[in-house]
Amino acid sequence: MALSTSSAITLNINGEKHTLPVDHRTTLLDALREHLDLTGTKKGCDHGQCGACTVLLDGRRSVACLQLAVAAEGRVITTIEGVAEGERLHPVQQAFLDLDGYQCGYCTPGQICSAIAVIEEHAAGWPSAVSADVRPEAGVPPLTADEIRERMSGNLCRCGAYVSIVQAVAQAAGAGAASAPPGPRQEGGPAAPAGTGEADGAGDAGDAEVTA
Repeated sequence: MALSTSSAITLNINGEKHTLPVDHRTTLLDALREHLDLTGTKKGCDHGQCGACTVLLDGRRSVACLQLAVAAEGRVITTIEGVAEGERLHPVQQAFLDLDGYQCGYCTPGQICSAIAVIEEHAAGWPSAVSADVRPEAGVPPLTADEIRERMSGNLCRCGAYVSIVQAVAQAAGAGAASAPPGPRQEGGPAAPAGTGEADGAGDAGDAEVTA
């Protein structure tokens, strides 16, 4: 007897549960866009390389094109449609508007979801590939422009709005994020994922610590 290649799954998305039948090979990205009409999450490369489809799974960033929908069952999924509180924009969304952190806007939903996770990762004390001192006792590394570019490097912007994106992430993180006194680093957290995309070294501005 042949095994079934589809199942009915329930996904917890933006605080609401959605039950839908899917082929076991369906990616979370296609489930969001094609089955649930949540088209804010964009399909870019479909190979996990551009970051346009970034969503949050249990608060951690994930590229939805490489995540099977059936494997996301039971997890808390947040898409760009769920980051605002009613009519009140998330601070990252507001910063992208204030500082023109976009041009065509296609990559912006993924950029925003990734930035939300980046800020939380940094606040938790997770180092990146450019952190000068990764010892736990060193505390939270300063949120420099280099830190932001490295942490956001998995999200590509083909329009080249990187300078404004870095400024927007810094603003959303808070005016004192770069100059705050180091605090104890949370134990048990892995290093933040570091990509090798175009955002590494993109733009000329922001080699000093970001205090915007």
